Amino acid sequence: MTATTRLDHSTASEPALCVAFELGEGRWKLTMSGHSAGALVRRTVPARDVGRVLEAIEAGARRLDLAGQRVVSCYEAGRDGFWLHRCLVGHGIENLVVDSASIEVNRRKRRAKSDRLDGEALLDLLHRHRAGGRKKPWSVVRVPSVEEEDARHLHRELGAAKRDRTRVTNRMKGLLANQGIGFAGERGAPRRWESLRTGEGRALPPGLRARLSRDQAQVDFLTERIRELEADRRRLFREGRSRAAEQARRLYTLRAIGANGAWLLGSEFFAWRSFRNGKEVGSLAGLAPTPHQSGETERERGVGKDGNRHVRGVAIELAWAWLRFQPESALSRWYTRRFGHGGPRLRKIGIVALARKLLVSLWRYVERGVVPEGARLKTDLRLH
Repeated sequence: MTATTRLDHSTASEPALCVAFELGEGRWKLTMSGHSAGALVRRTVPARDVGRVLEAIEAGARRLDLAGQRVVSCYEAGRDGFWLHRCLVGHGIENLVVDSASIEVNRRKRRAKSDRLDGEALLDLLHRHRAGGRKKPWSVVRVPSVEEEDARHLHRELGAAKRDRTRVTNRMKGLLANQGIGFAGERGAPRRWESLRTGEGRALPPGLRARLSRDQAQVDFLTERIRELEADRRRLFREGRSRAAEQARRLYTLRAIGANGAWLLGSEFFAWRSFRNGKEVGSLAGLAPTPHQSGETERERGVGKDGNRHVRGVAIELAWAWLRFQPESALSRWYTRRFGHGGPRLRKIGIVALARKLLVSLWRYVERGVVPEGARLKTDLRLH
């Protein structure tokens, strides 16, 4: 069994115990059956108790006269992540992790919702998935390996620390602006709050001074944390032997792509997923178009935004940087010809299209070594 765990539809007619998990914080509900029209067996077990889960599955198999047969299970991707998938696969169970957003919901009227009903609906979709067919009942998540998942923590922690620092400094700016005082940011923060004067010429109240001092201490802590994380990333950038590090180094050779973008695209996108074509690249990044056609009505509803939000954000930033640092490339010329003479709204629409095209070009670059047409490489590859 691989991390992806694709079911073989040719064996759908073989006897198998189908199990749908409804994962809660305190307890898990298992709904089991042998086929779509068969009897249902329900079991409730304590959350994250693998031993009780396996016992419930064995008991369900005996109840349905399927002891010793294949076991096929599924659950929705969420807070519990992928450890349960790896555990089930390790015990010989064929499991699928399902994208919750891909499950159809009747929107015509109010509907009853409970763990029991959700489990039955998920089990029905699992039977439909095993039966095959042209219309897929859901989208299955590609499960990363432990190493691939672990490689994401560095840049995600770094991004979270930067957002936290920005949040605190913005709060400090607001507190000072409320007193008629300007604040340049964490680097220009005054260290002697008692020397400041409000717009009325008075000293800052003691409660406000104490709060600003505590906020500044938090900014200092986050700044040091960011410095340490960036140092760790520079070390991995230079010395790492993983596929993500190698791809990040290759991306960094292109002008307009810095260490942040190269590392994120390598570890979050290109390194752990094999793409077959450019459409899959745009879809996973959430930059795929969503056309609407009904009769003679045709319109474009923008990008789907159902892919990796981390990649989508950095792709938009890289697209703007690409226009600035790679003006002679084919992609920049295409953007200028199509959108460069339009208004702000048209240019923003065009930058999303450029981001999608740029990601496809970068995928070809890291996989096949094909440099984007007209792109220039860096002459200085030192990390700053």
